[in-house]
Amino acid sequence: QVQLVESGGGLVQAGGSLRLSCAGSGRTFSRDVMGWFRQAPGKEREFVAAITWSNNNIYYAHSVKGRFTISRDNAKNTVFLQMNSLKPEDTAVYYCAAQVVFKQVLRPEEYDYWGQGTQVTVSS
Repeated sequence: QVQLVESGGGLVQAGGSLRLSCAGSGRTFSRDVMGWFRQAPGKEREFVAAITWSNNNIYYAHSVKGRFTISRDNAKNTVFLQMNSLKPEDTAVYYCAAQVVFKQVLRPEEYDYWGQGTQVTVSS
C-alpha cells in the first residue's frame, strides 16, 4: 500500500516555527517530484513548495519564499518543510504530494499521490 504520511503540524504563535515531515512508504519516492500544498477553510488547495528528485530545482509560492524551506532525504523516503516566521494567514491543512513524472509543479491535479494532511494553526 502506497502511503504518504505528514507529521509535525500544530499550534504556534505568529513569528514561530514548525517543521513538517512527510514519510513515504510502499514504493520509493526518491525519483519523484515532491510538493507541499495547503488548504484553508473555504479556499482552494494552493501550492506551497516543490523539489525535484535531485534537489536541482526548488520552487516556492511567492507568499512563503524566504520563510519556508523544502528539503528531502531520499534515503529515508522523506520530504520536509521548515516553516519560519509563521503568520496567521499560513493557517491551513498542509498536504504533501508526489509527482512520478515531472510535469507541472503548481497544479495539484498533476500529482499522483497525496498524504492525508496535517493541521497548522498560527495564532496572532
